[in-house]
Amino acid sequence: MKSDRQEQQLKFTRRALMMGAGGAAVFTALGARLYQLQVIETERYRVLSEDNQFNFLLTPPSRGRILDRFGVPVADNRDSYRVVMIPEQAGDVEEALGRLGNIIEITPEQRERILRNVQRAPRFRPVTIRDDLDWGNFAAINLQTPDLPGIIPEVAEIRDYPSGPAFAHILGYVQPAAEADAGDDPLLRHPGFRIGRTGAEAAREDTLRGSAGSLKVEVNAFGRVIRELPEQSNPATPGEDVRLTIDADIQRFAYERLDGESAAVVAMDVESGDLLALASTPGFDPNLFVTGISQTDFNALNQNEYRPLYNKALQGTYPPASTFKAVVALAALEAGVVNTTERVTCTGSIQLGNREFHCWRRQGHGRVNLRDAVKTSCDVFFYEMAQRLGIDRIASAARQFGLGSAPEIGLAGVSRGIVPDEQWKLSRYGQRWSQGETLITAIGQGFMLASPLQMAVMTARLASGRSVSPRLYLDQPADQGQELVQDPAHLDIVRDALRAVVHEPGGTSYYTLGGLGVEGVEMAGKTGSAQVYSISAAEREAGVRTQDELPWRLRDHGMFVCYAPADRPRYAVATVVEHGGGGSRAAARPARDVLRLLIERDPSAAGPFVQNSTGSQPT
Repeated sequence: MKSDRQEQQLKFTRRALMMGAGGAAVFTALGARLYQLQVIETERYRVLSEDNQFNFLLTPPSRGRILDRFGVPVADNRDSYRVVMIPEQAGDVEEALGRLGNIIEITPEQRERILRNVQRAPRFRPVTIRDDLDWGNFAAINLQTPDLPGIIPEVAEIRDYPSGPAFAHILGYVQPAAEADAGDDPLLRHPGFRIGRTGAEAAREDTLRGSAGSLKVEVNAFGRVIRELPEQSNPATPGEDVRLTIDADIQRFAYERLDGESAAVVAMDVESGDLLALASTPGFDPNLFVTGISQTDFNALNQNEYRPLYNKALQGTYPPASTFKAVVALAALEAGVVNTTERVTCTGSIQLGNREFHCWRRQGHGRVNLRDAVKTSCDVFFYEMAQRLGIDRIASAARQFGLGSAPEIGLAGVSRGIVPDEQWKLSRYGQRWSQGETLITAIGQGFMLASPLQMAVMTARLASGRSVSPRLYLDQPADQGQELVQDPAHLDIVRDALRAVVHEPGGTSYYTLGGLGVEGVEMAGKTGSAQVYSISAAEREAGVRTQDELPWRLRDHGMFVCYAPADRPRYAVATVVEHGGGGSRAAARPARDVLRLLIERDPSAAGPFVQNSTGSQPT
């Protein structure tokens, strides 16, 4: 009996020891694990804890401004209220949009865009729902954010174009980066970030963009921001400003002066090459593109026969028509094929083979010398010069004065135009050049095409006698070029003829303009009419006699180039009015008015300084 009790006690003792050892082992293991967690791996778990408590939000940089030559902002930034959604926090996206739709309007078009963007992007990436909200809607969303998981109202910067359509074709506009452009760059995928799409915004994207920063924020269990910690954040680096050569007042005046026309005007400093105005009408409001233009608004722009989205100043090409005659006159003098006293008889037409080439004045100009031919724009005189010069020398002179090549001004899409010659026609059409084509090229018609910018460069080079090149940005070096003429007296003769166009009876714009309208300052200029459609014999019999009786799209293009002062040129202006009829009627007055404002604002050109209503400084 005693032996059984002892055996039981021993068994109990063994079991107790085993349980004690097991407990000790467990407690040892727990202690070791606690030591590992709290001592050895304390830094790791502190970081993980902070990751749950704190987030770093990418902060897009402020976009650099675009300024005019005097520092006036023409592309700026302003505060904007917007609302974004983080799909993974919102849960059912359509349900979340339904709740938000009870507070602010979400159109079917916007809803479709949002759902499309949600499907394309990772669910943790914010998607913009509405941009540029008014304060009432923004405040209402903020008030109800506890009931709107995944919906985040934000204050952000947005691009602003204070001059609207007047600068649209120069500046272009910004939009969110396309999927193909964004790649893995988190900045380009940020819902509030936009890049330049056209114009200077796109051309100077690297300068304007800046670098992203990060903002440390504390969040709750639902991921909602509780507070910001700017002292532990990295600020974004704003983009740099870009300064244009454009004078904002001249640009706006030029745009408004041609408002209602399908037209372009380019104003240029003939000494520095600075472009002071580069207007194309009608324009469009680039602010519409920043927040996302509606399909209705875009269709209205795209279907307008005046083509408001098309930059006519740079991309439009037209036969330079009679504005080119001054270059041909100078080429004839330089080549020695004519002198100032020789006269050519104009009876209204000439015969070449079996074809008759008419002068614009059907009854002819009589006997004219070179000065009279430029002043009255006599076609027959220039047909004769064409035969003496030949197409190669005419083409060479055209290229020398800026035609046939795209000026490098730092914008995409600048047209090269066309300066035709024998080789060009052979390579383009596989046909030989004809003598008749030389004749019509000499009066700026036929295959020859030039943009308003090229016509302004041509005029500036005639005015200065140098191969001055245009520039659009003040950080570009000015290029005054080289002397273009062998004998300066030849240039003086042509300049005098261009002055006579405006200031002497018989000049093609004498009765339209009669001068610049600034006391003591004369201007020089040349009209041009580029034929679009020839009225047929049947139409004449039906009573169609003039351009005004044709549909708008069939009327001639009108153009006028000019510079002032005539005796010491400083500014050049080229204007093209699409389907505007005769150059003197449609384009001369707007060009003259832009030129006059340039002279009035420049004390060195017009004597006493005349300040305009905006109080801007002279150019």
